[in-house]
Amino acid sequence: MIIPFRELPADTLTNLIEHFVLQEGTEYGDREVSLEQKVFEVKQQLERGEAVIVYSELHDSVNIVPAGRFSHKP
Repeated sequence: MIIPFRELPADTLTNLIEHFVLQEGTEYGDREVSLEQKVFEVKQQLERGEAVIVYSELHDSVNIVPAGRFSHKP
């Protein structure tokens, strides 16, 4: 189930993104990127519709995934 990120309280959204970024280990190459910058970039992806927040009832978990996973294009 997709969770509309705009319906989450700001602190909850930030905590969720921080957890995702720290857990996923995003690759930025040779440059050093702060946690705040990584969180900002994920928020931008959510706002542009490039990523979505998904709740899995089966695993009782929440994750951020590329929106393309839920695209129903032929």
